[in-house]
Amino acid sequence: MIDIPGTPGTLTGLVLRISQCVFAAGSISYMVTSGGFFSFTAFCYLIAAMGLQVLWSFGLAVLDTFALVRKKTLLSPVLVSLFVVGDWVTSTLSLAGASSSAGITVLYFGDLGSCSFEAECWKYQLSVALAFLCWITIAISSLTTLWLLASG
Repeated sequence: MIDIPGTPGTLTGLVLRISQCVFAAGSISYMVTSGGFFSFTAFCYLIAAMGLQVLWSFGLAVLDTFALVRKKTLLSPVLVSLFVVGDWVTSTLSLAGASSSAGITVLYFGDLGSCSFEAECWKYQLSVALAFLCWITIAISSLTTLWLLASG
């Protein structure tokens, strides 16, 4: 297998995992601190998808840290296959959650104009923006691991 920036067990891979975890946790925190998020199914789905992303990214960040400290490689075909499947599943769930929440945010608070609390609307919008930033970093790492698997 070739050495690609962002592969598991490298510093750039660790940075990608930490940024995924931070963006997902930020998305959850802004959504949960808003008032009535539980009234919308898409917002609840976003919290569930981002929660799964936090767990997955944190686990892989710990694994990357262990590999960097011990100077081990995480490039076995079985392990890379696991990373590919996990990244693609969490990527799909995160994109679905971010897109559905963005649609609800635009519909209710932009098109219908039913946002009476400005701070709550900003929290919803910021949560969705952080979810999309999280998805972008997931997409980068999932494409990197897929390329790594295909090249090996």
